[in-house]
Amino acid sequence: MGITSVLSLLSGVALFLFGMSLMGDGLKKAAGAKLELILYKLTSSPLKGVLLGAAVTSIIQSSSATTVMVVGFVNSGMMKVAQAIGIIMGANIGTSITGWVLCLSYIDGSEGVAQILSTATISAIVAIIGIIFKMGAKKTVYKNTGDIMLGFAILMTGMQSMSGAVSPLKENPHFIRLLTMFSNPAMGILVGIVFTAIIQSASASVGILQALSVTGAINFATAFPITLGIGVGAACPVLLSAVGTNKNGKRTALIYLLNDLFGMIFWSIAFYSVNAVVHFSFMDMTMSPIAVAILNTVFRTATVLILFPFIKFIEKLVFKLVKDTEEEIQEQADFDLLEERFLAYPDLAITQCHTAINGMAKTARKNIFRAISLLDEFSDEKLNKVNEKESLVDKYEDKLGTYLMKMTSREMNPQQSKLTGVFLHTIGDFERLGDHAVNISSAALELKEKKLAFSDEAQFEMNQLKEAVFEILNMTIDAFCEDDMEAAMRVEPLRKLIHDMCNELKSRHIDRLRTGVCDMKQSFAFNNLLTDYERIAAHCSNIAVAMLETEGSDFSTHNYLQNYKQLNAEEYKRLYLAYEAKFDINEYKIPSGIS
Repeated sequence: MGITSVLSLLSGVALFLFGMSLMGDGLKKAAGAKLELILYKLTSSPLKGVLLGAAVTSIIQSSSATTVMVVGFVNSGMMKVAQAIGIIMGANIGTSITGWVLCLSYIDGSEGVAQILSTATISAIVAIIGIIFKMGAKKTVYKNTGDIMLGFAILMTGMQSMSGAVSPLKENPHFIRLLTMFSNPAMGILVGIVFTAIIQSASASVGILQALSVTGAINFATAFPITLGIGVGAACPVLLSAVGTNKNGKRTALIYLLNDLFGMIFWSIAFYSVNAVVHFSFMDMTMSPIAVAILNTVFRTATVLILFPFIKFIEKLVFKLVKDTEEEIQEQADFDLLEERFLAYPDLAITQCHTAINGMAKTARKNIFRAISLLDEFSDEKLNKVNEKESLVDKYEDKLGTYLMKMTSREMNPQQSKLTGVFLHTIGDFERLGDHAVNISSAALELKEKKLAFSDEAQFEMNQLKEAVFEILNMTIDAFCEDDMEAAMRVEPLRKLIHDMCNELKSRHIDRLRTGVCDMKQSFAFNNLLTDYERIAAHCSNIAVAMLETEGSDFSTHNYLQNYKQLNAEEYKRLYLAYEAKFDINEYKIPSGIS
């Protein structure tokens, strides 16, 4: 095989991959968000999931793309892992349709109807119509249709180029000897896995196998193990898509790998065990592009039929392989507390809500601590964790808010109604604490990417303020979880000190800008952090006041704070001064050499 043939083969592969990508993207754009909406909504049963996955993948011609979409749904909490299994199984069937489309590229003829139906004629007509739509149409739908048609034409041209490049190999003894090696099951499966993992497309691997089959040198014994390996190799892009997702996202990507891995293991054992006894006569049968397409479809469909009854087992297996931590198990336990049957017993329902809100509060606090730690020691893993836990805090608010609203429609006594109102109020503050964790992590990312650092003086002041924020968070969360009213009364003076510290630090930062100790590069991050710290303290005060107001007759934060400061003026002042001494920002000693 000369250099010209090699280049022709590689260019054919390149055209094939580009055409398939262009056609798939055009189909997805033409369908808009409808495909994703259908996948999301119509998966109430495993069978529907399989049918839906097969249909959508047949349209976009990529099981990896379908599965990546599903990983995104599961990662965002829109879909459960159990729903994803059926879709992924269906996607494995749907991706085999591409092999049948590629069979069109082998229609050829020199005259009459055969010439009209030849690949060259079909590709030329589709390409001409496609370029007219792409270049001349104004409506987006026609432009997308143009992309689909151009992608199809390029795909067919690529297949013809590959077929033409490998055609001379049918007379090459070295090539035939090489293919004979692949008839060894282990070698053939390994080649299928590695090759598909490299080009990241099962459809492309099947297409190349079809192109090689035109040489007449591919028999069933060679094609079968390679086909078994192709499915496993196609899991590579799906597994890559799960990097950075939560555990359910990783479980969903793992399902794709396990489906094909189980299929490969089962059919390898079953087929070759039976063959060892009966010696199938078709092992030496020469494969054609259509035969390859049939083999691929039968293998994938048979695998789904075998695995379909074990969907529950597969779900349990991925949960065992990707285990939840004790913290995550506790989080799920918090949601399990919000049972509908408890709504008939307000006291019990309120107790359950309080326990669940405690979990929300501790999650929000830990996430703020995690975000602040990024300022000193940044890591992408910890940054992703902050975003993941923020989604969890939002989930807490959604579930608790829905449950508490259902409680308000039930008959309750005045105290129960007041507690329900307080809980509705406080979950909003806890959710906003979670938002500030994300803001702080964004500031940490900016400092890291821009390689910025605060001056020693600014860093000292920030550390003092950070310690004050830690204290008010711990005091507030512990007070809420333990119903400690005395601790709740100590929150507001510290909130006031943090407010004053933030104002003072802003003034000092402006002075340092004037003297050149600091520059404008750090100003945005510095001021954003001050704003977040101040708002965290304000939300802590709101929570503490809401707690204290449960003992009063009216729920008014502003009025309560005014009364508190007037009736407890001495105690308020004493606590303020104690906090001021503890978090003193005037102790910084200027290093020698800095004026």
